[in-house]
Amino acid sequence: MAQISAKQAVPIPTKLENPLIQFPFSMFISDEPSNSKRTRVTRTSAIASLMLLTVTHSLPSLSQALASLTSQTHLVALVLSTFSVDAIEVARQFNLPAYVYHTSCATALAFTLHYSKLLDDDDGIVVCRKFGELELKEPLKLPGCIPLHAHDLSDLIQDKSTDFHRTLVHLCTRLCFADGIIVNSFVDLEPEPIRALQNVAPVYPVGPIIQTESNISSDSSDCLVWLDNQPKNSVLYVAFGSGGTLSQVQLNELAYGLELSGHKFLWVVRAPNDGAANSTYLNAQKDNDPLDHLPKGFMDRTKGQGFVVRSWGPQVEVLRHASTCGFLTHCGWNSTLEGVMHGKPMIVWPLFAEQRMNAALLSDEFKVALRPKVNEKGIVKREEVSRVVKCLMESDEGKEMGRRMEAFKNAAIKAQSKDGASTETLESVVTKWKNLKI
Repeated sequence: MAQISAKQAVPIPTKLENPLIQFPFSMFISDEPSNSKRTRVTRTSAIASLMLLTVTHSLPSLSQALASLTSQTHLVALVLSTFSVDAIEVARQFNLPAYVYHTSCATALAFTLHYSKLLDDDDGIVVCRKFGELELKEPLKLPGCIPLHAHDLSDLIQDKSTDFHRTLVHLCTRLCFADGIIVNSFVDLEPEPIRALQNVAPVYPVGPIIQTESNISSDSSDCLVWLDNQPKNSVLYVAFGSGGTLSQVQLNELAYGLELSGHKFLWVVRAPNDGAANSTYLNAQKDNDPLDHLPKGFMDRTKGQGFVVRSWGPQVEVLRHASTCGFLTHCGWNSTLEGVMHGKPMIVWPLFAEQRMNAALLSDEFKVALRPKVNEKGIVKREEVSRVVKCLMESDEGKEMGRRMEAFKNAAIKAQSKDGASTETLESVVTKWKNLKI
C-alpha cells in the first residue's frame, strides 16, 4: 500500500492567495515496506507529474471511500479529472463506468490522445531540440485541428527522458480506457476537433462551464467601484491567472507599455519570479507585496489611467462589467472561456502548459485575439505592449475582433440554453447513467 507523509499540514489559502489547494512544501511518497527508499517530491518537480503521482498514491483512500458510498447509496458512474486516469481501475473494481472530465479545449484533448505517436522514431514529426528549441519536420496537423507550430508546442513536447514525457504517454494510454470523455468546450467553438475526436473516443462537449461569480473581498471590490466610474468599453483587463508570473524584466516592460499606450487598464499584479512562469501554481505568494516590484513612480504616473490589484481580482465581475473592453490574458482555458462568455476580445500572452496552443486557437483560428511579438530574449518590449493595446482598443481590426467575439458569446449562451447542444449532450450522458444496470 502506498503512503504519503507530509512535513507540515496543507494550508488553506486565503482569498489573496492561490485559490487552488496547495501542496505542503515537501512530501515523501513511499511503497511498503515502510523502510524502503522514499521519493521526495518538492515544488520544483514538474507539476503534471506531481499531480499524477499524488492521485496514484491516493487510490487506496479512493477505494475505501467508494466502498463506504456503495454501502449507503447507488453509484452509477465515476467522473475523474484528466490527471486522475489511474482511478479508472478503481472504478472497474466497483463495476462503475469511468468518465474523464477534460477541463481544457478539444484541441488539447486531441493532442493528448495522439501524443504517443508524435515522438515515434519512424513516423513522428519531432526532429530534435536544437540548442533547447523544439524542431518539427512540419507543422503538426491533428485530425480536425489547425496546424500547430513548434512555438505552440514548446512546453508540451519534451525529450523522451523527461518525467513530463512519461506523464503524457501515460495519460494518452490511460485515457483510451475511459468509457467517455466530457470536455469543457462546445460545438460552435471547436466543431472540427470535436467531430474528429469521435473517431478516437466517445467525447461529450458540455461547455462552456465557467465560474459565475467570485468571492469578493473588500480589497477587490474597490476595483469594481473604480470600473463603475469609467466610460463604457474603455478599460483593458490584465491578468495572468492563479498560477502565472512574469520575470522582473517582463513585469517592468508590461508596466511601461500599459502606461505608454495611454489607455485605461485594470491590472492584477503578482510578484515577479525570474525562474519558471508557473512558479506560483499550487503555491501561494506570501509576504511579498507585488506593488513593491513595479517601476518607480508607476503608481503615481498612472493614477488617473489605471487601477492595480494585488495578486487576485474578481475576474468574472470585471469581465462582465460594461466598462471592460478587452482582456490581456495568459490563455488558461478557464480564463479563455470566461472571456468568450462575456464577449471580450483578447491580447494573448501564454506562459506555460497548453496555453500557447490556446493562444494559437484564439489568434489564428478564431481571430478574436492579438498576439504580441517577443524579442530574441523572449521578452515583449514596452513598445510592442503599447502597439497591441492600441490596436485592440482603437483600430478597426480590434473592433472586428470584438464583433467576432460577440458572435462566439451568443453561440456559448445558446449552447447552454435549455435546448442548446451542450445541455442536450450533458442530459444524454446523465440518461445513459440512469439506464445502466449495475
